[in-house]
Amino acid sequence: MNARERKSQEVRVNKSMLVGAVLGAVGVTAGGAVATYNLVGNSGPEYAEVLAVQPINETVKTPREVCNDVAVTRQRPVKDQHQIAGTVLGAVAGGLLGNQVGGGTGKKIATVAGAVGGGYAGNKVQERMQESDTYTTTETRCKTVTDTSEKLVGYDVRYQLDGKVGQVRMDHDPGRQIPVSEDGQLIITQQQAGIQGQPQGGGAGVQQ
Repeated sequence: MNARERKSQEVRVNKSMLVGAVLGAVGVTAGGAVATYNLVGNSGPEYAEVLAVQPINETVKTPREVCNDVAVTRQRPVKDQHQIAGTVLGAVAGGLLGNQVGGGTGKKIATVAGAVGGGYAGNKVQERMQESDTYTTTETRCKTVTDTSEKLVGYDVRYQLDGKVGQVRMDHDPGRQIPVSEDGQLIITQQQAGIQGQPQGGGAGVQQ
């Protein structure tokens, strides 16, 4: 191999090395650009700022039965509802008393009047006796009462994310921040795996 051939071969080798170096530099630059793009693309906020928290309560009404023993006064059953015995006894007594008054026709009139008056009086006496013939017993009486209580059902939370304000219902007080997932969704449950609200639409509306 003469000097001209060796020089030509060296030129070809140098060109190949130059091309390889350029391609390598381009590859490194492109790879760095892709990595930088991925890093910037996933660099959204990790938390939404909480502006206000409002506890939400609902009224719960629970009926229950309450029973108490009470003393009750009752009248004993009446056997002689028309007070016949009292009327008869009163008439007899009245007649006897009337018979002691005067004589002749006046005596008869007094006897009859005494019997009538005595019968009426006896009737009323027996009636009052029957009304006062009572007894006391104990009965259980029940009624329904309603207990009212307040139950905490959640929290209405106003927040700000990427400069936009929204509101979402949460099952706990988030404090000052709400976690945001990698795809930009609010994590609104304590387990951070339940219902998620988006900044726009869905369960977390955003106001421009």
